[in-house]
Amino acid sequence: MGNVCTGRSPDGCGNQNAAATYLMLIGILPMGDRSEAAPNEELEVRSICTITHIVNRLRAAPRLHGGGHKSSRRRNTAMNIQVQPQLTVAKRHLPFECVALVLQGGGALGAYQAGVYEALVEAGIDPDWVAGVSIGAINSAIIAGNEPAERVAKLRTFWQEITANPLLDWSSALHTITPKGDLARALFNQVSATCALFSGAASFFTPRLPVPWLHPDGALEATSFYETKHLKGTLERVVDFDRINAGAMRFSVGAVNVRTGNFVYFDNTTHTIRPEHVMASGSLPPGFPAVEIDGEYYWDGGLISNTPLDWVVDAGRRQDTLAFQVDLWSAHGELPRNLAEVATRHKEIQYSSRTRASTDQFKRVQHLRNALASLLSNLPDDLRTSEEAKLLSPEADRKAYNIIQLIYGSKHYEGHSKDYEFSRLSMEEHWRAGYHDAVRTLRHPEVLQLPDGQEGVRTFDLVKDGRE
Repeated sequence: MGNVCTGRSPDGCGNQNAAATYLMLIGILPMGDRSEAAPNEELEVRSICTITHIVNRLRAAPRLHGGGHKSSRRRNTAMNIQVQPQLTVAKRHLPFECVALVLQGGGALGAYQAGVYEALVEAGIDPDWVAGVSIGAINSAIIAGNEPAERVAKLRTFWQEITANPLLDWSSALHTITPKGDLARALFNQVSATCALFSGAASFFTPRLPVPWLHPDGALEATSFYETKHLKGTLERVVDFDRINAGAMRFSVGAVNVRTGNFVYFDNTTHTIRPEHVMASGSLPPGFPAVEIDGEYYWDGGLISNTPLDWVVDAGRRQDTLAFQVDLWSAHGELPRNLAEVATRHKEIQYSSRTRASTDQFKRVQHLRNALASLLSNLPDDLRTSEEAKLLSPEADRKAYNIIQLIYGSKHYEGHSKDYEFSRLSMEEHWRAGYHDAVRTLRHPEVLQLPDGQEGVRTFDLVKDGRE
């Protein structure tokens, strides 16, 4: 079940007052004078534990669906997931040589990508290539490492496991006590993030004990606050690495060589992929330790580039490509009003990886390649066989690219801890947001059509280009 965040445990939230205040805000505990109640923390802890016990009893009770009728095909309305043995949606035939799914890093926000993928499955869109960094690498591995009919269910299994927390799960299980309003929700999210800081996330990471300062210099244990041994076991349960290495779907994850500082992609066309390759892509220091692969140590690829679009459009032979670029950090935002908002905005800018700037640069390069292809085709024979023409010829092509950008839009109550706030409630919200953004995007027919014109690249951003 993983670590349980309780008020009694010294490794727990360490924030009983905040939890009790939150319960007061939503009407579970009576309002009172906090200055008088502060010494009586044990009463608060007992109250919280009692509520958790009652909620868990309620959750364990049998549930009826659809007015009391049991159904073998139940729909989880919170996450838009159909539990079914086989997918019946036929694969859609698209006018592209490659359909790529490009997944950015962003920790707990990664459920947004799972929602996007579910909508693509329902639309009959099956990627040929998945590429990811950090949490995007984990989602990519689950997609590439499972049969098509099992992928959404395995994504659901992973995200439900790492957001399991009996103290907080009631917030999504019982609608009547779900936090309402930005203030209550911001406090709930902060309590949840504090739980992750002190207790980790189930089946994902746990605090390192003893703490890193008590380990000798040179020991791997001295280099991170958390250990990720549980993540390896989780990956081995939800991912079939033999399937990834069989190459039915191309798979790429990015990481950084700690010693050289070089960015590297572990790709199933050049590497035999193991859990360590996926873990390396998500080993963000100093939280997580570097991962050893073939004698070298690697950190999170997001330290250099958090979005693997460049690899998809430049690696290997060029081909007509439909790329769904699913970002978890928006480069655009509002001017911060306080230090907390400064921390949030700093993180958004840092990890958005200048997505739009990179896409604009690629559009310019592809425009030049198209123009060069036209120029070379119109040269007289004596110039076409010249050394200069031979030098330029590999860079010329008329390939077309549709780059579809889906970018998670943060809520006002989400702060700088949103990427390590692993509550079930937030996970379900992120999943729904990704699903609905993808559904709205796919309503636009141009998204699935080859771009025309000299440029050869079309970008679509729902925020900028969408229409209802």
